[in-house]
Amino acid sequence: MSAEAGQIMARQPYTGGARHWLVSLAVAGLAAAVTSTVAQGSGHFHWWAGFVLIPGALIAASGGPMLARGGGLAFAGYVVVCAGALVFATGALLMFGVMGRGWPVMIIVPCMAVAGTYAWRPAHPLARGLHRAVALLALTGALLGATFQLIRAGVVDFGDTGWWGAFLMLAGVIVAGNAAELIRHRMPYRLQAITLLVGPSVISFLLGLRFLRGW
Repeated sequence: MSAEAGQIMARQPYTGGARHWLVSLAVAGLAAAVTSTVAQGSGHFHWWAGFVLIPGALIAASGGPMLARGGGLAFAGYVVVCAGALVFATGALLMFGVMGRGWPVMIIVPCMAVAGTYAWRPAHPLARGLHRAVALLALTGALLGATFQLIRAGVVDFGDTGWWGAFLMLAGVIVAGNAAELIRHRMPYRLQAITLLVGPSVISFLLGLRFLRGW
């Protein structure tokens, strides 16, 4: 009886799909409508950008049900949502006619998509450390894009200084920190992995220091 009950439970259909689809489509439609309305009110409305904006919203909406379902489909859903968000952001910039000033968003969005996977925890310590380093480096890239955006908006001005060197130094510290974290794990090829991480981190830190100090 227990085996039969297990088979019956395994064959139960996924009942939340319709609700998740409706919610995803509603959110996508609302986002597209709000963006179009605000663009029209700004006086810089480019209607043809809707052919980029709306497909981006639909792409993101198609990934929502997979992400909500969880399991093996969650990662695929996350990738689809992030791809749709990037297309949507491109359409929004074109609709407002600010691509020339808002291009750093094209750096921020994909970097945040990668940084958003930080919560993913691979089982193997080496894979976990490498993934954590990549996610934190992506977050650094998003901060770099945000700095570019502030510069384009005229909020900050670093002059002729090599300010981007600070981000290279931060990247080096992140990689070196993850290499140091691997020391506490007993695993094959630990020293080789740490060496491969420490080498680029030192180079990145020194290059960043060189650009920042103007040497």
